[in-house]
Amino acid sequence: MQTKKYLPIGSVVILKGGEKSIMIYGRKQIHAESKVKYDYVACLYPEGNLSDEFTFLFNHEKIDKVLFSGYSDDADKKFVEEVLNVEE
Repeated sequence: MQTKKYLPIGSVVILKGGEKSIMIYGRKQIHAESKVKYDYVACLYPEGNLSDEFTFLFNHEKIDKVLFSGYSDDADKKFVEEVLNVEE
């Protein structure tokens, strides 16, 4: 099984076609209404989570630049391996 690379929580990225930095605060997200699955949920950086209006759901391939990679320890690596990379 091929494992997907997930950036750690707290990573700051710019999306393709975007100009504003956003910070990842969740991974392997499901849109509440459409039930579409996404790799990440993010908010504006440095503003933070202002409201649902400024929430961004996207997949890894939409990332243009990684400006900062968030904190990752053994617990995070285990979570990625055992939870995020498990196919439903």
